Amino acid sequence: MGSFIQLLLITSMPIIKFLLMTVLGVFLATKRIDILSETARHHLNQMVFYVFGPALVGSYIAQTITLEGFITMWFMPINIMLTFVIGSALGWVLGKITRAPKHMMGLVVSSCSAGNLGILPIIIIPAICNQPGSPLGAAAVCNQHGLAYASLSMAMASIYQWLYVYNIVRISSKKKVETTTADRCDGIDKQSGAATVLNIPDSERVSSSEFTQTATVDVVERLPSTHQSAAGSIDHFSGNKFMIATSFKIKQGLRNTCKNINLKAVLAPTTIAAAVGFFIGMIPLFRKLLFGKNAPLRVVADTTSMIRDAAIPLATLIIGANLLKGLKGSRVKLTIILGIIVVRYIILPLLGILVLKGAVRAGFVQSHDILLQFVILLQYALPPSVAIATITQLFGEGESECSVIMLWTYVVAPATVTLWCTFFLWLLSH
Repeated sequence: MGSFIQLLLITSMPIIKFLLMTVLGVFLATKRIDILSETARHHLNQMVFYVFGPALVGSYIAQTITLEGFITMWFMPINIMLTFVIGSALGWVLGKITRAPKHMMGLVVSSCSAGNLGILPIIIIPAICNQPGSPLGAAAVCNQHGLAYASLSMAMASIYQWLYVYNIVRISSKKKVETTTADRCDGIDKQSGAATVLNIPDSERVSSSEFTQTATVDVVERLPSTHQSAAGSIDHFSGNKFMIATSFKIKQGLRNTCKNINLKAVLAPTTIAAAVGFFIGMIPLFRKLLFGKNAPLRVVADTTSMIRDAAIPLATLIIGANLLKGLKGSRVKLTIILGIIVVRYIILPLLGILVLKGAVRAGFVQSHDILLQFVILLQYALPPSVAIATITQLFGEGESECSVIMLWTYVVAPATVTLWCTFFLWLLSH
């Protein structure tokens, strides 16, 4: 019991630091102080997104992750993907049980799948390493390896968020728009492709795919006899005249997919910085040019380090300031909020223990590397990612609902994350 209380004190220190910075952000965003006003938060968000965040991710990865080190922790990217997959499945079930509105399904699934795998591990892991009596080993070695693990966690989470969560929210936000505009988009202008309104009774309207298939088949069937042979030759080679409609639908689907891909979102600044960091870190020549006392370009690395040091405080203050919007309330079902809390803080950590036990037994994770195992478990017990709020702002849909979800999940986070960190360390040290 004494060791458990000692571990509780060790793990509570980084969470208290995070909580104090968050409370400060809330205080600075109040109307009386109004330093972090909505306009200020918008500009600071832009700075974190384009400058401080990429500097944080790229610098840490380039400095801490080598090719040999990446080989030893190859399971971590897979584990992060598992957190997204398992969380998405649980979020989908939660949305169906609570009957969440269609435009909120993406937000519910994202909140259950995407955890704060960037800022919190960077805060928690070094703080635990530096605590006297930490079970994670010597402070110097723990910090070196811990920052490498946290950096990889941050990089992979950023990639998954902008490849997966962005599109989940995009598809969900479109459903509300499509519901309100479906009756006005029944025709397609041939030249511009813009939707036009046709005076067709609702009972006689058909979808574009049904119209395409019917029209194509009708054209083939109505060909004159001189052209029927051509159609017959098509049937001879294709085996089915519906191949024409199928081919058209495939082309249309590919065209719509290419149109919907947002390269600016996929190639987010943090994702690009992560790729550059991996490139530099895994090539010894570039590492020697940037890092070390005698490195020719060490001034570049030092400058990047100075910028990255401001990323975590700024991002944490913004988290607190954004939580203030959640205090105003929104039309979010209590069952949805409670469900997300249960998924993120009870079900996911328990499943994470099972995943880790299976990975250790299969030899994917070394049983003596307690620090790596702790980071893997920690990835299942964190609150939702703050990038979800940024993504909802991009689409202008679900911002207030996201603020409420973030408020209550982060209010509960200090207690739950502290308890889970304590339990994880106790479990791994026995």
